[in-house]
Amino acid sequence: MQTQRTLTAKFLGAALVLVSALGWSQPYSPTQDSAKQDAKAAGQEAKDAAKDTGHAVKKGTVKAAHATENGTKKAADTTERDTKKAAHATAHGTKKVWDKTKSTTKGAVHGAKEGAEKPSN
Repeated sequence: MQTQRTLTAKFLGAALVLVSALGWSQPYSPTQDSAKQDAKAAGQEAKDAAKDTGHAVKKGTVKAAHATENGTKKAADTTERDTKKAAHATAHGTKKVWDKTKSTTKGAVHGAKEGAEKPSN
């Protein structure tokens, strides 16, 4: 009986050592699952970040396009107003010069007539 107990104890001890050794040599599957899950989560986060970046770029582009459109309209309005002012000033200056030329021409014609009527000695 003593021999049987010793043999049983040795057998159980050897089994415990072998089972422990086998357990340490095998990777723990929840660790693999955890790594896979971490990789999936990282991939999802990268995807979400790319979407967010895309939305931000689109928003910035739309904002810039609107600002450009508004700036162009403002510049066109200013140019139109300044062109009208310049055209008005040109027309006024031309009329003024025309009136002055007309007056001078009339004076020259009148002086020529008077000079023709009174010859100088």
